[in-house]
Amino acid sequence: MEIYVVKPGDTVDLIGEMYQAQPQSIIYANQMTPPYPLAVGQALLIPGGEEPYEKIPVRINGYAYPYINSWVLEQTLPYLTELSVFSYGFTPEGELIPPVLSVDFMIEAAYRHGTLPILTLTPFGADGQFNNYLIHSVVQSPEAVDNLILNLKSVAEEKGYAGVDVDFEYILAEDRDAFTDFVAKIAQSLHEIGRQVSVALAPKQSAGQKGLLYEGKDYGGLGAAADYVLLMTYEWGYTYGPPMAVAPIFQVRKVLDYAVTEIPTDKIRLGIPNYGYDWKLPFERGVTKARTIGNVEAVQIAIEKNAEIFFDERAMSPYFHYWENGEEHEVWFEDVRSMQAKFELIKEYGLNGAGYWQIMRLFRANWLLLDWQFDIIK
Repeated sequence: MEIYVVKPGDTVDLIGEMYQAQPQSIIYANQMTPPYPLAVGQALLIPGGEEPYEKIPVRINGYAYPYINSWVLEQTLPYLTELSVFSYGFTPEGELIPPVLSVDFMIEAAYRHGTLPILTLTPFGADGQFNNYLIHSVVQSPEAVDNLILNLKSVAEEKGYAGVDVDFEYILAEDRDAFTDFVAKIAQSLHEIGRQVSVALAPKQSAGQKGLLYEGKDYGGLGAAADYVLLMTYEWGYTYGPPMAVAPIFQVRKVLDYAVTEIPTDKIRLGIPNYGYDWKLPFERGVTKARTIGNVEAVQIAIEKNAEIFFDERAMSPYFHYWENGEEHEVWFEDVRSMQAKFELIKEYGLNGAGYWQIMRLFRANWLLLDWQFDIIK
């Protein structure tokens, strides 16, 4: 496969001739719509070519909400080792709170594609936000922990979940060791019934990194307790922050450089964002709120607004500006170049694989590029 960056005057037919590729295959891979316009600077995946002689085996998981479009789910499952169903909550007493919508169709679809469904456990409060008081009340209570574990085992067996993913954020520093013990107890109990346990980790760059996101996560302890960890290597650019790449490679690399000193590489999965953000300028902290967009949608915006797409070589991420209703916008997103940069990190560090947040929008070129060079374990 090749990656081609669109130049002025290019058309799909001309690019197809250049690579001796069928225009329809380029259109399909890049989810283009009639009459197939292009944006200058747009990165296209050109299908074709022989696969690498020896594809690297990896495990890939993707998070999805129960309101995922069934067609998008079916299109994506062939490329996933695991489907992380988002999410189950719990009470301070350790009672499980299932998703409001039924997840049965997700579990059934996963098994049809040889993908393992995973129960994602999150400490959401009534406001839908991560609640560290809820975390504290459970991990510091042996009775609540035991009850929650019993409920997790029961639901895993009843629904057919292959494991549990513990996705807790904003853990208090005082709960650091209790949280590690909590994950270890879940893993020990779930292993008894043949299930796996994973844990999501905030993107720390050093052991002593300050901040509510980081101080409650013991990389070494959690890496030892769980079967694998997901590094949440995204959200440098985020809804309420200034415009920047969501997952700048130079920042991602710093997280990996620290993580591999604490956790075996064959337990580490790289977090990959499947989305971008659209900010109105000028950015004003506390006022500006970026709009979340899909990667295919970002290119469509660039085409519609006649904006040229640029590529930041340090962040390894595409971006562009456009004007609408007298206001300037700045957009950062992912394309096949930025995804390939992340795939190269998986190879370089010898990681277990990757986890996508999230798979609600189809980004076909990403999956084709991933499948071309990796052997996705089922």
